[in-house]
Amino acid sequence: MVNLYFLTVNYNSSSLLARLLESLPEQDNDKYQVVVVNNSPEDRELLKLDDQHLKIIEANCNLGFGKACNVGLNWINNQNDQAIVWLINPDAYFEQEVVKTILPFFEKHSEISILGTTVIDSAGEITSAGGTFTSGSAAIKIINTLPNDLSQDYIKTDWVSGCSLLINCKNFSQCPQFCDRYFLYYEDLDFCLRYGLQGHQIAVTPLIEIVHDATSITNRNIFQKYKHITHSYLIHIEKHGNYSTFIITNIRILLNTLRLVVIKPHQGWGKLTGFYNYWRIRILH
Repeated sequence: MVNLYFLTVNYNSSSLLARLLESLPEQDNDKYQVVVVNNSPEDRELLKLDDQHLKIIEANCNLGFGKACNVGLNWINNQNDQAIVWLINPDAYFEQEVVKTILPFFEKHSEISILGTTVIDSAGEITSAGGTFTSGSAAIKIINTLPNDLSQDYIKTDWVSGCSLLINCKNFSQCPQFCDRYFLYYEDLDFCLRYGLQGHQIAVTPLIEIVHDATSITNRNIFQKYKHITHSYLIHIEKHGNYSTFIITNIRILLNTLRLVVIKPHQGWGKLTGFYNYWRIRILH
């Protein structure tokens, strides 16, 4: 039985997925399996990725990141509800052989339910090593430094980046799920906060790192990027902030968006569309 699954979501990223697959260690038995949920049915190059350990699940449309992850998590759960699932972005890859350390890590630290890794960019700079969250204001902060004392295998944190997030499924009574209100952005934060409130331990480890080309996918379409960021951020503030923070945030976003429409129209119209979509859905439902 396979105990380690890599789960990634494809959206016209087959060339990046090929690099990710090449960076994984070769295996002569079923040490791991890669599961790809394909959000872009037009990307037929994906079918050329020849790997016997690759499972492609066709979404038949763009479900968004969180919903696609849920499709993959449900499929994996049906195979092995005790598995370790490594959620990783298609624009990430490995520079060292770390896969063999994962199962021994969780055998030693079975108390951890959600584990983040150190994330570096192509220049070797740390871009994420966990994050903090402040209740009420719903303020978040990305930690991009490691502690001076690296004697511990992991550090507790409020949330970890979804570009490299491991889930210890045996600690969940039901298959863990992302909130399907988020199409893109902030779903990893919400995932950690919800399960953290349920008592699950969340941590980040300095022992494992991945390389992430953060701009290789999200900056293809600036309008779409800021539409989804704005919509998801308002959902985040609604769910995890207090009422005054929610009101102030809406006013601030609206004023800033009107300014951006003039000086940076693609970004500004994207934010305005995200703002409109949030309130349209909220009013209708």
